[in-house]
Amino acid sequence: MVTLEDVKNNPEVQAYLAGGNAHLGALGYTDHGPRHAGLVASIAKNILERLGYPEREQELAAISGYLHDIGNVVSRYYHAQVGAALAERILRSMGMPPAEVATVMGAIGSHDPEDTCNAVSPVSAALILADKSDVHRSRVRNPDIHSFDVHDRVNYAASRSFLKVDTAGKVISLQLTIDTEIAPVMEYFEIFLTRMLACKRAAEFLGARFELDINQVRLL
Repeated sequence: MVTLEDVKNNPEVQAYLAGGNAHLGALGYTDHGPRHAGLVASIAKNILERLGYPEREQELAAISGYLHDIGNVVSRYYHAQVGAALAERILRSMGMPPAEVATVMGAIGSHDPEDTCNAVSPVSAALILADKSDVHRSRVRNPDIHSFDVHDRVNYAASRSFLKVDTAGKVISLQLTIDTEIAPVMEYFEIFLTRMLACKRAAEFLGARFELDINQVRLL
């Protein structure tokens, strides 16, 4: 069976992920490279593990999480759909069964755009939650704080980001610590409200409730 480690070690995946991250960097975007991919993979797997899904489904969530942004190597626009097509060719060449490839393709293709993305499977739901919850200062690539745009400010202001899965209560909560002297909470909602609504829909797909806590105050 194809594993996350197999995918990580695939030269095409490494090249496409690096290329896409470089392209987005040239356009002023935050990190979308191996750091983001690895974290999304880990969180997506953890969500399904905590909710009791089969191990293979957990692994497919991790693989989807690692591959979800490779479409950026072509363009930011429609990168989810392009990424799904690239993933199909790569995973088939690695020997993954068609049914599993279909699951990964559906998850990648459904994770964006944020205002319309909807989960189509548990793997898809886990990917959406994992991707949209990665808000942290380590994603900021602009070295000049004085030239930060709103995305840089909000990510830089976030010193802690943790997606907690309460198995017993069926609650998935994003817990953030934000320095409001760098970015007010309102700026977070200005750019991330659609992401939080996508997370709410994804959590509901998994039979859970989504909550957002910022600086230990529940806002959603």
